[in-house]
Amino acid sequence: MFSFNIVPSNGIAIDLGTANTLIYMKNKGIVCNEPSVVAINTANQKPIAFGHDAKKMLERTPANITAIRPMRDGVIANYEVTEQMLKHFMNAVRGESPFKSRFKPRVIVCVPSGVTQVEKRAVKDSAYQAGAREVFLLDEAMAAAVGAGLPIQEPSGNMIVDIGGGTTEVAIISLSGIVYSSSVRVGGDELSDSIVNYIKKKYSLLVGTLSAEAVKIAIGSADPHGDGDNGKTFKEVKGRDLLTGIPKTINITMEEISEAMAPAINEIIEVVRIALEKTPPELSSDIMDRGIVLTGGGALLQNLDKVLEDATGLPIIIHDEPLYAVVNGAGKALENMDLLKKIAIT
Repeated sequence: MFSFNIVPSNGIAIDLGTANTLIYMKNKGIVCNEPSVVAINTANQKPIAFGHDAKKMLERTPANITAIRPMRDGVIANYEVTEQMLKHFMNAVRGESPFKSRFKPRVIVCVPSGVTQVEKRAVKDSAYQAGAREVFLLDEAMAAAVGAGLPIQEPSGNMIVDIGGGTTEVAIISLSGIVYSSSVRVGGDELSDSIVNYIKKKYSLLVGTLSAEAVKIAIGSADPHGDGDNGKTFKEVKGRDLLTGIPKTINITMEEISEAMAPAINEIIEVVRIALEKTPPELSSDIMDRGIVLTGGGALLQNLDKVLEDATGLPIIIHDEPLYAVVNGAGKALENMDLLKKIAIT
């Protein structure tokens, strides 16, 4: 049973992601899009930077500062730092208002489908400690489906694949409920890590995760034989030679990056195949007609839609704004209490 008090329109919807934290504010839309990174002073354990400012410090800090990602695989890895990060972002978007201390916001937070009860409690507690009056949890895949504009309330099959920084969420949705869902802890971070490990093994060159991420964005492709969207087929990479200990530069090709990412991409393909195998026949026919919708930052990986289409034989549709589908879906639930009552999880 839901109980909603009459307060000013200060509801907040949060996509608390491994890579980025996005916040949607009622009647205002998306008001925050920051990396989920916090820089900490190791002497007193106090945060000194958040978001973009903290991300610039990753792998570049002196001994007295550490830049960390408090989220891992879509869930809280560092409770205290996550709470500080949430409080900072929530205070930033709410601004200075005479009502701020008096009226705490209703908060919706999106979580992966595979989240445990302990992890759910950690997310809720972090939001409450950060200043929430009331906290609701939404399944990320459900939020992505709402944000992508799928007719989730109809008696028909809708399939969504949301590829985030830490997890890939797959769900079959009908009548405002999840018929089948699966979550695999493979996402953009895993793809970047696979590039780091590949270059280390093949070239004895140690590169940072930010450099690997830049390579992935520039020439990463799910299909080693596909054409690059931007016409580039290789990229210069700088790192430290593990044999000599001195800086070194190499050129790495699109084919090599595809080879590096192949195991992680195959995991994503497999979880999609399993979801299709477990889908009821009537819903399968709907999905065959409508196709599979891709959301999340991973949907932007070149040729991923083609690889998934070849693997499933189904149409693959990349949402127009894949990075914002989850937070926009949570925002729609924030604006529509009837919808929130139907899709919120406990």
